[in-house]
Amino acid sequence: MKESVKQTFEQLFEQYPALETCRADIRAAFELLAGSFRDGGKLMLCGNGGSAADCEHISGELLKGFRLKRAIPAADADTLARLYGDTGKKLATMLQRGLSAIPLCSMTSLSTAVANDTDAEMVYAQQVYAAGRPGDVLLGISTSGNAANVCSAARVAKAFGMRAVGLTGADGGALHTLCDVSIRVPAREVYRIQEYHLPVYHCLCAMLELEFFGAQA
Repeated sequence: MKESVKQTFEQLFEQYPALETCRADIRAAFELLAGSFRDGGKLMLCGNGGSAADCEHISGELLKGFRLKRAIPAADADTLARLYGDTGKKLATMLQRGLSAIPLCSMTSLSTAVANDTDAEMVYAQQVYAAGRPGDVLLGISTSGNAANVCSAARVAKAFGMRAVGLTGADGGALHTLCDVSIRVPAREVYRIQEYHLPVYHCLCAMLELEFFGAQA
């Protein structure tokens, strides 16, 4: 683990000592995600209610700059300038490098169609089956660990060569048994679980940004 990445990792436990019980799983989740991105994979995220909002939050941190500037490669800037002149140069100064992270909860038309035509339990599983590829990662967020649509998505992901990470409360629920890595934060009340989820995924996003874009900083 690179030094700046390691420092970010350690700061999480300095600020939230109760998360020490999740140390090994958070590190394992980082390694799994970094490996997938390094090999050209993508991250798909799913959850319900507040966890759906967390999915969009995570995607926002990964698809553009979070704490660092992420200038695009010079070759890409040159391509834009060659094709579009000054307009292309302006585009190049505003675009940022990103990591592919897709919040499945944002597919409103598809989700409502699946829920209406088949079953609400299938809204995420259908997307994983249609859009997922071997080497991709599914991050399922469920405070109870028992959200049926999240668990179904994890089953489909594992069946077809993808990896699954779960972010849950202390019990882990059914999702815990379906994931390659399961981060079970030390809380049982929904809002307390969500309060721990935020620093965990912010840490993961910061570590991934440093891993892939830290050299630019």
